[in-house]
Amino acid sequence: MSERRRYCFELHVKPERMDEYKRRHAAVWPEMLRALRDTGWHNYSLFMRPDGLLIGYVESDDLTAAQAAMALTDVNARWQAEMGEFFVDLDVAPDEGFVLLEEVFNLEDQLAAADRA
Repeated sequence: MSERRRYCFELHVKPERMDEYKRRHAAVWPEMLRALRDTGWHNYSLFMRPDGLLIGYVESDDLTAAQAAMALTDVNARWQAEMGEFFVDLDVAPDEGFVLLEEVFNLEDQLAAADRA
């Protein structure tokens, strides 16, 4: 069994679309929620800065495989088609266009290493 990894990514929501983006994410379609869970997306959260910078956090055994599995679902195709118009300078589906960020610190990992030392 593989170990779940942490992933963080960024996108940028158009300032004029931020309120609508928040409304849509306050009530994500139940079918979409279940598809994310079933394809390996865990502890998934989105955070948005007042200027529209969107930071996503997700845990997965394999994010590439989770993205590929989501790409095979009808609900994801519908959701990505609707969400694409919300982002700045994005010419692919949002779940294909986010920029992964490098993790440079994790408290639990460092505490575990310190406790082993």
